[in-house]
Amino acid sequence: YSASHVVVSLVKNYPNYLIINLDKLDYCASLKNLETVSGKENYKFIQGDICEPDFIKQLFKTEKIDIVLHFAAQTHVDLSFWHALEFTYVNVYGTNVLVAAAHEANVEKFVYVSTDEVYGGSTDEEFDESSPKRPTNPYASSKAAAECFVQSYWERYQFPVVITRSSNVYGPHQYPEKVIPKFISLLQQNRKCCIHGSGLQRRNFLYATDVVEAFLTVLKEGKPGEIYNIGTNFEMSITQLAKELIHLIKKTSSESEMEHWMDYVKDRPTNDLRYPMNSEKMHNLGWRPKVPWKEGITKTIEWYRENFHNWKNSEKALEPFPVTEPFAQLSGP
Repeated sequence: YSASHVVVSLVKNYPNYLIINLDKLDYCASLKNLETVSGKENYKFIQGDICEPDFIKQLFKTEKIDIVLHFAAQTHVDLSFWHALEFTYVNVYGTNVLVAAAHEANVEKFVYVSTDEVYGGSTDEEFDESSPKRPTNPYASSKAAAECFVQSYWERYQFPVVITRSSNVYGPHQYPEKVIPKFISLLQQNRKCCIHGSGLQRRNFLYATDVVEAFLTVLKEGKPGEIYNIGTNFEMSITQLAKELIHLIKKTSSESEMEHWMDYVKDRPTNDLRYPMNSEKMHNLGWRPKVPWKEGITKTIEWYRENFHNWKNSEKALEPFPVTEPFAQLSGP
């Protein structure tokens, strides 16, 4: 999802570069996100799976790839509790396959896109890049393990890898299983926001175009072997998020009316309270988030009004907890 925004930006702003978009087209993918660039001469889409070593090795042989931005992952935390093995397979094994092939092909830079969740939760301590990894769910654990594999290629071979850890990203193109598009879509269908547990968990939210700028900065300025936090100080609780969206979509400020649109459901097995990050290192490269919440969320609400059905299974995403096919079926294209 974030990758689609990065791909669109690269294709439009760097006409002299060939941008290859490799995607398995899993349940949460939609090629409609790339429609604005699909006819461009410097864009190429390849359907394929990072977990297939022969295919990946062949890809690096046939395409002259200089830089890899590795976004591919199973990412839905709720789902990871029920499909921990699949998350390990895709996120750890898939990353291993990709970094090994990139190293063999002498790629100039390999950017691994990780998450603030590898730090685990914190109520007060702000995480910087040297903070220990203490993941508390299968998704975060798989991302932390994959980071170790990527980092080992720098330690052992001086292979130019860069790791990024970002806050929650929101905006157009996101499959509606994630909290912001889920709440927006539920409210637009006159259904209640399903809030896990107390709703007091707080999250930092970064708009998609800000994250694009961060990745472009890392591509140009990021130093090999380094880790960069891509974070924002903008933070709100899930309950507050629901109220903001109810206010904007249902046009109400009445507390009792807001309560009507909120449904508290059972919490997931663990739910970290906060992920406060220090992003000074990125600021030193010249990047800071620019898009104010009001502007970003308004654009996002408008986009989902028109594009909710960009995925054939988008209705499934609105269940309080994931409704999925078994692993064997999920792993197909």
